[in-house]
Amino acid sequence: MKQNKIIGALYLSLAASIWGGMFVIVKDIVGQIPPIQLVWLRYLVAAPVLLLFCLVMRIDWHWRKADVWLMILIGLIGNALSIVTQETGTWLSSAQLGSVVTAATPAFMVLFSWGLLKVRPTRGDWLSLVFAMLGVICIVGMSFSGRRVLLGALMLMIAALTWALMSVLIRKVSPDVNALQVTLVGVLVALVTLTPWVLLHAQVLAAVNFLTPHVALSLLYLGAISTASAFVMWNVGLRKMASNLSGLFFLFQPIVGAILGALFLGESLGIGFVLGTALIGVSIIVAVKVQ
Repeated sequence: MKQNKIIGALYLSLAASIWGGMFVIVKDIVGQIPPIQLVWLRYLVAAPVLLLFCLVMRIDWHWRKADVWLMILIGLIGNALSIVTQETGTWLSSAQLGSVVTAATPAFMVLFSWGLLKVRPTRGDWLSLVFAMLGVICIVGMSFSGRRVLLGALMLMIAALTWALMSVLIRKVSPDVNALQVTLVGVLVALVTLTPWVLLHAQVLAAVNFLTPHVALSLLYLGAISTASAFVMWNVGLRKMASNLSGLFFLFQPIVGAILGALFLGESLGIGFVLGTALIGVSIIVAVKVQ
C-alpha cells in the first residue's frame, strides 16, 4: 500500500507540473486557434498516441455496461466540458489565473466524494473548501479586473468543478479497467462531441498554418504530453491514492504555471495573486492532512 502511494504521488506530481506548463502553451497559441478547435486538435493528436500506448502495453479491455456509461460521462464532463472551459478561461484571462483557479479542484472533490463515494466530509474538508474559495476570490478581486477577465475566471471555476467531478467518477470505474482504457474512451467521446462544432466552423482551421514550428510543437505538447501522457498519469495516480490525497499534488500546477507565465509571457505576480495562491495552498494542505 505504501509503495502504491509513492508511485501515485510521483504520477500526480508529474501530471500537475505538465499541466502547469500547459497553461502557458494554451495562452500563447489560443490567439491563433480558438479554444474549442484547440481542444479538438489536442484530442486528435492524443487519440493515436493513447491507442499506441494501449497496443504496446497489451492492456485487457473490459466493456461492462456500468463502466462504459461512466467512461462516457468522464469524457463528456472532464475531457469535453472541463477542458473547453479551462482553455476558454485561460484565453480570456491569463496563464497564471488559469493554473491557480483550477488548482481549487481538490477542495471541490470533497463535495463530490461525499455524494458519489459516500465519503463524509470532515470539519477539515469544509475548512479546506472555504480557504479555496477565499483564495480564488482574492486572486480575482485583487489582481484582475474587467468583464473579460471575470468571465474568464467564471469559465475556470466551471472547469475546476467539472474536473473535480470527473476525478471522483474515475474512482467509481471498476479497478480491473485499465487507466489507459478510461483515458482513451474519454478522449474519443470528447473528440466525437466536439467534431460537429469544428466542422461547422471549418474555415477557422483552414486559416491556420500547421507547418510552422510554433503551431506544430504546441499541438504536439498539448496532445501527446499534456493530454495523452499526463491524463494517464493522473488517472493512475487517482487509483493509487485516496481522492482527497490527490489534492496535495495539484499544488504543482499553479506553481509551475505562475513561474512560467512570469518568465515567458511577462505576467506579473501581484500581492493578490500571491495571497490567493497561498490560501489555495493552505486549502489543499488542510484537505489532506488527516489522511
